[in-house]
Amino acid sequence: MRILGLDLGAKRIGLAVSDSDTGLAFPSGILESRGRKQDVASLCEMIRERGIARVVIGLPIHMNGQHGPEARNAKEFAQMLAEAAEIPVDTLDERWTSREAQRIVDLGNSALRGQKPGRGSGKQRSPGRKQKQRVDDLAATLILRTYIERRNAEERSKV
Repeated sequence: MRILGLDLGAKRIGLAVSDSDTGLAFPSGILESRGRKQDVASLCEMIRERGIARVVIGLPIHMNGQHGPEARNAKEFAQMLAEAAEIPVDTLDERWTSREAQRIVDLGNSALRGQKPGRGSGKQRSPGRKQKQRVDDLAATLILRTYIERRNAEERSKV
């Protein structure tokens, strides 16, 4: 079964897709947000084209467990997408995924520059557009990977 993972953001939606044979999660780029209705329409088209059977959306819960406006928006978006695409859409606590994705990108950038992680040139540069997009699709991949791992663990515990 092929699953689509989404990391919702105000400007971009990070995308990840699982391989139907292995169940592995792979980054699949980003969708520039154009408003809820257009985003849902674009995702429905992608779902049809790629044979997606299920979607998981990151649910941004506060560290204290509270659901803020972003979590409510994610739940509403999940419901709209489920109705429009006519497939199951789940949500998954994503508290650490964006931070983990940023850390992975930072480690990769440090390696490319030949530096040890956490030791820059002293100058702080703001992340560029490409790096932000990379964090978004990597966060979606982490959401999807976690979702797949949890589903697999639940299936194993039933046996």
